[in-house]
Amino acid sequence: MVRTLGALERGSLQLTPQPDEGVTYAAKIDKNETRIDWSKAWKAVHDHCRGLSPFPGAWFELGGMRVKALRSERADWSGKPGTTLDDGLTVACGNGAVRLLEVQRAGAKAMKAEDFLRGTPVAAGTALS
Repeated sequence: MVRTLGALERGSLQLTPQPDEGVTYAAKIDKNETRIDWSKAWKAVHDHCRGLSPFPGAWFELGGMRVKALRSERADWSGKPGTTLDDGLTVACGNGAVRLLEVQRAGAKAMKAEDFLRGTPVAAGTALS
């Protein structure tokens, strides 16, 4: 990367076109693929959220309400996958847990998890689907 930037600055960067052979196109992401599978390892859940943020967005259901998980981080907890582990948005995964940092309720703007929790308290032990 550093060499590439240096070559760009010197004007000696050589661009190489990609070959047409072997090119594949990604299929459109289906809504069913965006739902969070809490049975997966924390890293897979975290990467799923990062990869789909902000659009189309990884989501889960909380009491029948669809919520997008926009930002997350690893949490040092464990428990039954899909269950909140505290009164925040720390959720157990198949291996480990994630703490949701930013979420978005359907039809609302994105907000920090603590702001979301002021209007929608989530008790420890709540099952997310």
